[in-house]
Amino acid sequence: MATYLDRILEAHRAEAARDERPFDELFEAATVASPTRGFAGALAKVDPARDGIAVISEIKRRSPSKGDLFAGLDPAVLVRQYSDGGASCVSVLTDEEFFGGSADDLHAAREACALPVLRKDFTVSQRDVLDARIMGADCLLLIAAALERDELEQFHSLAVEVGLDVLVEVHDEAELAIALDVGATLIGVNQRDLVTFAVDHERAMRMGGAMPDDVIAVAESGVRHRGDAEALTAAGYRAVLVGETLVTSGDPTGEVAALRGHG
Repeated sequence: MATYLDRILEAHRAEAARDERPFDELFEAATVASPTRGFAGALAKVDPARDGIAVISEIKRRSPSKGDLFAGLDPAVLVRQYSDGGASCVSVLTDEEFFGGSADDLHAAREACALPVLRKDFTVSQRDVLDARIMGADCLLLIAAALERDELEQFHSLAVEVGLDVLVEVHDEAELAIALDVGATLIGVNQRDLVTFAVDHERAMRMGGAMPDDVIAVAESGVRHRGDAEALTAAGYRAVLVGETLVTSGDPTGEVAALRGHG
């Protein structure tokens, strides 16, 4: 039986196989795109003990497991609410088929705020990497579980070459070792199992202690309230990436502030 991840990756790899756009033209467009805003730098300057944990606030319309979360959201309005709450960065889902997102959501969010923006999607090709830079992202997500080691290394290197920060997502110690080996310095631990989509909070607690001191550690998915944020701070995380909790809260500004301990 195919899992959520299997179906998503199959769709993205099929789309990538059909993409015949000239690589050289995309590379040139990526290298002359507007300067990035420094996603990793925005997280690095936050001291969780002084400022509260950094929050990467996500624009997320729906999920494959739960359906619509906030299908009619306005990215420009939502991102300003996040900024008012003290978010350090923004994450934007650009997958259309499974998450209801788009490049237009990323454009709208970036135009409406000064925060660095992560393109959150299922990157499976070099053209996907270049597209992220061209559409205005400041950071790219690479999911270790979705890529062969050589792909992860190749995409990470290309992203850095064109000026993107890279958030490498891992789920266990073996994937963490691979991420570190390819040079990742911004690493997210997804508390959500991409096979079952169930949340395992103990995973992040365990993995936090395995992170080297020079890595910016980010806890992803399943962050529900200030108590979770405090526990993750204690486990060594500098930032949390939060989507569902914020888009369903009814008060995104207050919820971001509360996660940071300023509610």
